[in-house]
Amino acid sequence: MLIYPHINPVALQLGPVAIHWYGLTYLAAFGLFLFLGSLRLRHAPFVHLSGAGAWSRKDVEDILFLGVVGVILGGRLGYCLFYKPGYYAAHPLEIFAIWQGGMSFHGGMLGVIASMIWFARSRQRPWLQVADFVAPCVPTGLAAGRVGNFINGELWGRFSHPDLPWGMVFAHSGSLQPRHPSQIYQFLLEGLLLFVLLWLYARHKRQQGQVAAAFLLGYGLLRFVAEFFREPDSFLGLLPLGLSMGQWLCLPMVLGGAGLWWWAQGRADRNR
Repeated sequence: MLIYPHINPVALQLGPVAIHWYGLTYLAAFGLFLFLGSLRLRHAPFVHLSGAGAWSRKDVEDILFLGVVGVILGGRLGYCLFYKPGYYAAHPLEIFAIWQGGMSFHGGMLGVIASMIWFARSRQRPWLQVADFVAPCVPTGLAAGRVGNFINGELWGRFSHPDLPWGMVFAHSGSLQPRHPSQIYQFLLEGLLLFVLLWLYARHKRQQGQVAAAFLLGYGLLRFVAEFFREPDSFLGLLPLGLSMGQWLCLPMVLGGAGLWWWAQGRADRNR
């Protein structure tokens, strides 16, 4: 088994200013989005659009800015509402204390959806076209975030079999038993694997909405699987049917993604 190496979360100290690795992973995520978004401009159908409906580098930058706002606001509010509604109802001012930690992917996703709707309406573009553009550019950012989780030594996994070669002891978890390094599992599944599958899927002609649907379906399934190896939040534990909160929040994603994909395909068939 392996021992968690206790990585210093501070990458660089400049006097009173501390630059954290976790913040750098966010910057990496934003940089990857700009790079991949620029590549998406060369893919169909975006490369063929002209006139007022044409896409540009400026659009990618604007979507990123709105997405960052959506991630921060949605991620924080989602955590407060999904994970600790009673606590934050009693301490509403602490909702703004984001430096104390507490962000939810599913809340952040809702925030990004809201930002995409804002962008689509302001540019008079179909919302599903915007969602199809953004979806393949997201998983690498998720992968960067999981690297940050590992560096911070947080969101560790459940206990593993003692003979598991990559089982890891997170001493600060309060136990010296080996655990699954679930941050790495999620990096590989929701990050790299989902990116490869989604990027390849989006390269071919799809019905409007199907790339976004593939993201919802793919992330929901991969996160659902990864949650079986991740330690549930101590203040929640396992919920009905032995599922974690993360798994329950993934179920609407899977159902919504499957429904959106079939709806888009059915609409195309009716228009033929």
